[in-house]
Amino acid sequence: MEMGQTRTDETAGNSLVLPARLDAATVAGVAEGLRAQAGAPLRLDGGEVRHLGGLGLELLLRAERDWRRTGLAFAVLPRSQALNDALADFGIDPARFDPEAA
Repeated sequence: MEMGQTRTDETAGNSLVLPARLDAATVAGVAEGLRAQAGAPLRLDGGEVRHLGGLGLELLLRAERDWRRTGLAFAVLPRSQALNDALADFGIDPARFDPEAA
């Protein structure tokens, strides 16, 4: 799937593919994709992420907060090693984005 594409899984809700670079250049498009998925469980596919910028991190944290506040499942899976490393560099435990973390 290409960046920003969504698919629906009847058991897990929707999935949105994150771009290789999640930074100032791409967050607006990802935010638009997130808004389109509001109201349903969501899994972000971070398997191809190679770079995570500060705005990308902010977007992930806000999405996690918004989805979980409404009681909807939210996860970032799979996650590339680069994404896990960047999250850790920002002081964020990557497991926070596991489905069981709620």
